[in-house]
Order: sequence, then structure tokens, then C-alpha cells
Amino acid sequence: MANDSRPTAAQAWQMMLEGNGRWQRDEREDPRRSAEERAAAVAGQTPAAMILSCSDSRVPAELVFDLGLGDLFVVRTAGQVVDDAVLGTLAFGAGALGIPLLVVLGHSQCGAVKAAVSVASGQPAPAPSTLGALVGDIVPVCEGEGEGAVAGAVDANVRRVVAQLTSDPSLSGAVCNNHLTIIGARYDLETGAVLEV
Repeated sequence: MANDSRPTAAQAWQMMLEGNGRWQRDEREDPRRSAEERAAAVAGQTPAAMILSCSDSRVPAELVFDLGLGDLFVVRTAGQVVDDAVLGTLAFGAGALGIPLLVVLGHSQCGAVKAAVSVASGQPAPAPSTLGALVGDIVPVCEGEGEGAVAGAVDANVRRVVAQLTSDPSLSGAVCNNHLTIIGARYDLETGAVLEV
């Protein structure tokens, strides 16, 4: 993939879903992971998609989508919270690298979202204070308490981040000109499935 012509956003998403199907069935192909392919990638990168995902260690994008070296341009923060560094990185991917697809990938049982649901229901902000600031971005989309509230807030947070990125000046031009498609999705830790949100 990394050395082929760039797919469209729809083709990239289809490739990712096919890889996720292999991941779920434990029929991984583990593409582009050899020493030869690593050496070939030194010359440059042409990823098919960008992913903004949670930093949770159970959600490694290349594995979840059964893709390899050079296929994905991945940015990870707790709860997919966006700051200037994230925006700059994604703008580089869209602009300098011409990546046509950005997937905001949340996941079930997200710790950052769980903390935000607790704060939204009146519990004290988590320590350290920097974590509280991160959780504060997620709190406005939280409603209710318990596991159902966490599941709903995971999807609501993904939609919030998609809307934030779509309207941000660093990416909105590419979106308006149909050079970048931004979609939201959720990874289920139990089944391994990725579903569009």
C-alpha cells in the first residue's frame, strides 16, 4: 500500500474495514512488516489514512486494521482530546502528505471518558490537575451515570471531535474542497470490531 497510488477516502476506509474483519476473525495477513519493506519505506511515506485515536494500549491502529508500515498516520491522545500539537500534526498529514481520510477512533471502556462521566455526575476531578483539564474537554458530552452513560459518551465524544476537526481552520479548507474526509468510529475491546459512529 505505501508505495502504490493513493486510494480515495472511501477506498481507504474499505481497506481498513477489510483489515478489521481479518483482525476479528484472527486471520491477519500482517502486511508490510518485513525488513525489506522497512528498508523500502525509508524513501518516503504515502499513508492511506490518518487516525486520531485514544492512547489506550489495547487499541493499536495498525493491528486493529491489519495494516502495516506506511499505511496509517497515527496520532494518539487520551480520549482523542485535541490540542495544538494534534491539530498541527493532522494538518501536516492532510496538507503536506495529502492523506484523504481522517478517522477519529474512540473505543469501548475508555478511561478518559469514564473519568469525564464521573466528573459530570459530580465526582471530583481526577488527579493530577493536567488529567482533569483533559477530561474537562469530554465532560460536556456526558449524560447520566454507569456503563450505559460511558458507552453513550464514547460515541458522543467521537462525534464532538469530528465536528471540532471539521470546523477547525487548519483542516476545514481541505474538507470543503473534498481533499479530506473526516469520519468517526468506535472500536469494541471485546469483539475487536470497528463500527462507524
